Amino acid sequence: MPIPPRPAQVRVYVACSLDGFIAGPDHDLSWLPGADGANTDAANTGAEGSATPEPHAGSASSVRDIEAPPHAVATPADAAATPPAGAVGFEQFLGDVGALLMGRGTYDVVAGFGDAWAYGDRPVLVATHRELESPRAQVRRVSGDIRDLVGAALTAAAGKDVYIDGGNLIRQALDAELIDDVIVTLVPVVLGAGHALFAGSKRRHTMEFLGHHSFEGGMVQLHARPRRRAPQAP
Repeated sequence: MPIPPRPAQVRVYVACSLDGFIAGPDHDLSWLPGADGANTDAANTGAEGSATPEPHAGSASSVRDIEAPPHAVATPADAAATPPAGAVGFEQFLGDVGALLMGRGTYDVVAGFGDAWAYGDRPVLVATHRELESPRAQVRRVSGDIRDLVGAALTAAAGKDVYIDGGNLIRQALDAELIDDVIVTLVPVVLGAGHALFAGSKRRHTMEFLGHHSFEGGMVQLHARPRRRAPQAP
């Protein structure tokens, strides 16, 4: 009997400093393995100023322009590192992805890389209330509540996983219990300040670790699954 496919998941794949930042002050990404001067300059000029507070899931407000800087410009795959056995390389991760839900600030940076487009022809839904022009037909603007955005991304993914990208979107989806899988690659550097990955979540989230793997060069990949809260009795 054939094994039935697993349900589509909403997943996070992110690089992070040891003290929990996805970018340094002024959107600095020079600390990421594999980030060269060209990448760093593009990130600094592409992101839109400093991060601004955004509404969180559970409020009546819609998700607005996500100003958080990109955090996955350099990953173990980009750093030309061969993932150790059991770790999840970026190409392997992307192979299960059918669509991306991306913050506007993140999109502006990766779009600034020109032909260096890592996502193939997968649909890319960009959360923003501003006009969005893109030379790529698969990129489109979306807005609304975080549940509506994730639902639209799952529809676009057509049975495959959704890659959610952008610190503010990740926090909102986590608070709404929409995240199924979290892969964080820790880079052995302490930034001291910058744009945090999880700081700003509305409540405590308990995770279950599924595995951890060390890369050459000192990076450590953590694979975790958020634990759902028990339903409240009526």
